[in-house]
Amino acid sequence: MKKRIITLLLTMVCMLSYSQSTMEELLRNIEQNNSTLRALRESIIAEKLENRTDIFLPNPEFGFNYLWGTPSSNGNRYDISVTQSFDAPTISGLKSKVANEQNAMLEWDYKAERMNLLLEAKEYYLDVVYYNALLEELNLRLVHAQAISKSQKERLESGDANILEYNNVKINLASAHGEILRVETERAVVLSELTRLNGGKNVTISESNFPTLSLPLNFEQWYAQAEQQSPVLAYVRQELEWAKKEVSLNKATWFPTLSAGYMNETVVGETYQGITLSLSIPAWENSNKIKQAKAQQVATEAKADDMKLQFYGQLHTIYQRTIGLQRSAEIYREAFKDANNSELLKKALDAGQISMVQYMLEMSLYYSTITQALEAERDYQKAYAKLVSFEL
Repeated sequence: MKKRIITLLLTMVCMLSYSQSTMEELLRNIEQNNSTLRALRESIIAEKLENRTDIFLPNPEFGFNYLWGTPSSNGNRYDISVTQSFDAPTISGLKSKVANEQNAMLEWDYKAERMNLLLEAKEYYLDVVYYNALLEELNLRLVHAQAISKSQKERLESGDANILEYNNVKINLASAHGEILRVETERAVVLSELTRLNGGKNVTISESNFPTLSLPLNFEQWYAQAEQQSPVLAYVRQELEWAKKEVSLNKATWFPTLSAGYMNETVVGETYQGITLSLSIPAWENSNKIKQAKAQQVATEAKADDMKLQFYGQLHTIYQRTIGLQRSAEIYREAFKDANNSELLKKALDAGQISMVQYMLEMSLYYSTITQALEAERDYQKAYAKLVSFEL
């Protein structure tokens, strides 16, 4: 028994090559099959096209006039004209840059949504690993409870035990059965959630060992990397670049707009034709656009500073929590290396040194501690997953 428990607790944190590929393969499949990400990807394609619809020249304008003369002896007149408006080259270039910034923001938004979804899937995966490990332990407890029940029944029939002890043993056996059913139900619920994330395709996870983790020792050095890789902060930085380009574009809209074209005018016996030029001078239409764009830039800068501050604080809190959970898991593992009384209790029971009730109370405490050890390991794994979610 002691060797089995030590092996269980030590291998909880051993990542086999098979288990590693299992989790990575699961996340790849979910990224490929998830309907939410697929819909978001298609939506981004449409929005990118929309962002670039206003970067081209306005449509050319064709005009035709036909006028009846009075008196009729004056004849009729008709005009034909074709004109094209032109933005200043600076405006055309800035429109394209603004569209590019907007499209880049869409990509970072997609990456942030993808990160959150894969983090959810990873946490579910760790829950299933925990349930698998717990079921292995519960099945061993069931075998042990069945053996004790059989032994007590034989002792009762031979007169070496009383009915109260036997009833307690039966309750213990029923509890073992019930706990297995409860955990199997919980595991089925989590697998159902993973199936949903996987686009309705069934997910099977047999792994019962948690991945090996390497917690960064220096938070400040590690945070510099996290800040650069975070899609949330990258989105805000991109938004700030977009706001700056918007200011430049709105300044450029004060340049006059030129229209050029061809015109033909025909009356009785006379034809006139040539080029037409017109100039649109912005006087009132854009009066508040520059102010609004500058205000938007200031607001975006404040938002970027706040997001960076919030991100640092949240990540530091998660880091401290992860360290605490890591230590908790280590304490449980170290405790079971040196303090395992299961074999001694069994020998004491067989020798008649302790009663069945005392034995069951002691073993209940022992089993409860093993469960707490598994929970501590799972909580540590999930906290670490959230800490490094930007790597997904």
